[in-house]
Amino acid sequence: MKLYYSPGACSLAPHALLIDIGQPFELVKVDTGKGLTEHGQRFSDINPKGAVPLLELDDGQRLSEGVVICQFLCDQVGRTDLMPAAGTMARYRVMEWQNYITSELHKSFAPLFNAQASKDTKALFTEQLQRKFAWVSSQLADRPYLTGEAYTAADAYLFVVASWAAYVQLDLSAHTHLQAFMGRVKARPAMLAALKAEGLLQ
Repeated sequence: MKLYYSPGACSLAPHALLIDIGQPFELVKVDTGKGLTEHGQRFSDINPKGAVPLLELDDGQRLSEGVVICQFLCDQVGRTDLMPAAGTMARYRVMEWQNYITSELHKSFAPLFNAQASKDTKALFTEQLQRKFAWVSSQLADRPYLTGEAYTAADAYLFVVASWAAYVQLDLSAHTHLQAFMGRVKARPAMLAALKAEGLLQ
C-alpha cells in the first residue's frame, strides 16, 4: 500500500495506525501547496480532491477521507481494539467521535491557517475552538481516551488535530485533561514512529 501524506496533516492519523497494525506500506510525501508529490507528479492526477491522506491499495484502488481510511485499515486486520466490530455500540461511539472531530474541530482550523482570513474571522473561530476543546477536555476528565480505557482510531485523529494549535497560536494549555491525553498519545510507540518519519520529532 501507499499512503500519500503531508507532514503534520491529518494524514498523520492513518500513518500512525498503519504502524500500529503492522501493515507494510510506502510513504509518498505531497507538497499540497505546490500540488506535487515528492516524485514530481501532479497530485491532482492521483487524487482530484487535492487533499491528503490518500491510500493506494495493492490492486491500484484508491481510498480518500482520513476517517474512512482509518476504519478500513483497522477492519482489514481485525483490530477491533482500534475500531470496534461493525454493528456494535462501541463502533458507533468511535465513529461518533470521528465525525465530531471532522466536522467541529478539523474544519474549524481552516480559517486559522488561511492568510487571507480577517482578524475578526480568526478571532471568531479561535473562540469557537476554545469552547469545543474545553468540552472535549471535560470528556477526558475520568478516562484516558475518548471512549474509555482503550485507545482507538478516534484518539489518533484527535491528537493530530489538537496538535495544530501550536501552528496557529491557539493556546490549549488551560485544558488540562486534553493536555494529559496529548502526552499519552504522543508516547505511544506507533505515534512516535510516525512523528519521527514525518520529520516532526528529532
